[in-house]
Amino acid sequence: MPHMWWVVAASVVVGLVAAYLIWTAGRVERLQGRAELAARALDAHLLRRAAAAAVLAERRFGVELYAASRIALDASPDEREAAENDLTRQLRSVRLDPGDPDCGAVIAASRRLALSRQVHTDLVRDARSARSRPLVRLLRMGRGREWPRYFDIDDPTLAVPADVPAN
Repeated sequence: MPHMWWVVAASVVVGLVAAYLIWTAGRVERLQGRAELAARALDAHLLRRAAAAAVLAERRFGVELYAASRIALDASPDEREAAENDLTRQLRSVRLDPGDPDCGAVIAASRRLALSRQVHTDLVRDARSARSRPLVRLLRMGRGREWPRYFDIDDPTLAVPADVPAN
């Protein structure tokens, strides 16, 4: 009879360890999935801003802004960060009037992009932190997916002139 308690205790410990490992693997998988979804949302916001900037450039500001927006739209993944930073610099070099629908679309797209970038950065940080834990690395819990990558661009938020009310 006394040996039975050891078996029960060992079974409980094994069950708790297994439950913890399953929970940890699920958490790593969820964080990784959320980071991938955030990357797709960020990509969509980048495309929306570049398209809005191209429309604005065609109607108002000309060749340099249009070229920067087209380069951002057509950039390969390796060139994307530099192209987006160039587009942000071009957008900051022109005076945007929030009362103009085309300018307002670019300003709004830039604000949504800034929020999307922050969400993406937070989720990538959390996923990388979870995957870098020793037990997770030892058991290779994230082996089926690539390491999440940061998208390092300048803050895309555009300043609105003080004499013009924001939307």
